[in-house]
Amino acid sequence: MKKKIKRLGAMLLAGTMAASMLVGCGSAAGGAAPADSSGGTADGAAAPAAAGDIKIGVSIWSSTDVLGSQCKKIVDKAAKANGVEVQYVDQGHVSEQVTASVEQLCAAGCKGIIICNSADSEMTSAINTCTENGVYIAQFFRIISEENSPEVYKTACNSKYYVGAVHEDEVTNGYTLVNLLLEKGDRMIGLEAWTVGDATFQLRWKGYQKAVEEWNTAHPDDKATLTEPVYANTSSEEGAKAAMSLYNSNPGMDALIVAGGGGDPLVGSIGAYANEGLTGKIDVVSTDFLDDLADQLKSGGMFAESGGHFCDPLFAFFLVLNAVKGNYVKDEGTFGYEILFPYLYVSSPDDYANYEKYFVNDDPYTDEEMVEMAGYSFEDLSKAASNLSIDDVISRHSN
Repeated sequence: MKKKIKRLGAMLLAGTMAASMLVGCGSAAGGAAPADSSGGTADGAAAPAAAGDIKIGVSIWSSTDVLGSQCKKIVDKAAKANGVEVQYVDQGHVSEQVTASVEQLCAAGCKGIIICNSADSEMTSAINTCTENGVYIAQFFRIISEENSPEVYKTACNSKYYVGAVHEDEVTNGYTLVNLLLEKGDRMIGLEAWTVGDATFQLRWKGYQKAVEEWNTAHPDDKATLTEPVYANTSSEEGAKAAMSLYNSNPGMDALIVAGGGGDPLVGSIGAYANEGLTGKIDVVSTDFLDDLADQLKSGGMFAESGGHFCDPLFAFFLVLNAVKGNYVKDEGTFGYEILFPYLYVSSPDDYANYEKYFVNDDPYTDEEMVEMAGYSFEDLSKAASNLSIDDVISRHSN
């Protein structure tokens, strides 16, 4: 079978993608604490819950846009397979709504929460609310930055209810996408972001800048320019405005990065360029696969995209589920469990065909596999996440 999809880290991150890791402010995570006679545990944590008595909340920017709906589908499948109830709150990456969503899910009786927050600062309130209510919480598509948010990081370390994070190597993601543009010949690159201060965008931006800086150092007579970001939040309308603003403000612009935002800003951006007759004239790259990516690659609406990471929240779900069951317990003072999840890159219709076959038309995991994964040790769960690829799915489902 002809395979063109390239996994993040296959060449760039060899040795960096660990099968599993624990980020610690102190010692590594340990085993489950013993239960005391009152129904709690000796260290004050809630007693482990039975599988049929668990509700897990999902705080997400949107459960209905392209990426969000994919996330919801895979989490729903895992929840059903394991007899777990799930409840969603869409918070639009608006800080007040992000923190309110955690309060809402705790009040609804959730015993665990997975959250895609917008900024690190929101996690202080989220963690404190969960700690007060004895609810476990893990991030997906995000991780608190120890360097940029030391106090928030300390809050996570100090709470036994902060389980950890599942996230991607966003710096390498951004670096790779810009290098694809530079190799294509693009030199004036517009940058469209979603929310000011978003931790994931900041990491992708670092990767974009790194690629441009390296290129300019190596090619002083053929320098590239990356604009400052224009923010589009998470709507297609604002995406369209941002894309046209960048084009009109930067003569000679030949490429656009839509940093993310769940897919809707990208839909608006490429739609605006189509309306202006710019399809194929502006090379557009982004993160978060579109539903019609194959068509967009054929028409020139898209040049390349990274994505396929909608299973990220699935692994955060398993982290929290195991914490609620008492299987994963971190030692006092540790940050928690961390899983680094791979991206896939596509830059042609052929690239997308294999992804569509094994990730869109079919699910990458069966119900039976999800039941088995729910019982994995952390090391095995982290290894399963880092191994996920087209080849991995083919090897598991070929029989």
